[in-house]
Amino acid sequence: MRVDDLILELQDMVNNARAMPLSKDKKVLISGERIFDILDEIEDTLPSEIRQAKNIVADREQILAEANSNSEDIIRQAEERRRIMVSENEITRAAEAQAREIIADAKKRANEITKAANEYVDGIMKRTDDVLTSCAQEVRKARQNFKSSKK
Repeated sequence: MRVDDLILELQDMVNNARAMPLSKDKKVLISGERIFDILDEIEDTLPSEIRQAKNIVADREQILAEANSNSEDIIRQAEERRRIMVSENEITRAAEAQAREIIADAKKRANEITKAANEYVDGIMKRTDDVLTSCAQEVRKARQNFKSSKK
């Protein structure tokens, strides 16, 4: 079960719990055993979500490595193309200009690929961070509600 599902279950338990008679601050009766079972499940589930976040970071590294490899291949191909074109004086000037353009374009494309990969990974990591933060806040709130209901 996912952490957010478990938190929803805790919220449902609190919302559907019977109110304590004559209670001014909305105290409710809840099974402590079931709450602790849910909290244990949350503790068991969080490490898998953390592992998932680590996998996302590893994927980012792989994407960046592939982008760098692709950019190096493009640059190597551009340089090889430039060397081949340097055979005659007039052709040499045109070839050098074109090679510079190809290299500049290759670097630009490599930078764009790297930037896109970084933005993609950052977005995934932000969403993961937001989910984990939300889950942690919900657990804290549920624990506080539970502690308050025991008083």
